[in-house]
Amino acid sequence: MSFLQDPDWGDCCEPILLSQTHPNAELIEISGYTLVYCKGVCPRIYRVYKDDSMLGLVFQHLTHWSSGVDQIRYTKPLNAVLALDGFLFAASMADNKTIAA
Repeated sequence: MSFLQDPDWGDCCEPILLSQTHPNAELIEISGYTLVYCKGVCPRIYRVYKDDSMLGLVFQHLTHWSSGVDQIRYTKPLNAVLALDGFLFAASMADNKTIAA
């Protein structure tokens, strides 16, 4: 039984955060990344995976995408995902330099 289900509720409860391998997950596959719908309407919120690692969240608005790490509006989801991935890579490099110093 799922941790989100109560035995007295019957089948009314479904997992809120589906994994990228769940058969009911709403996926967008783009160039080495998988976007898994999380919640929302406008913006729709997607979790971003690279291989099996979750990078973070991107947001689909009516006219643009955003990555949550900057205030730039991207016309395509891949651009928002690359901005998120680039930010995380730069942050990890900065952290490594801090530790090495």
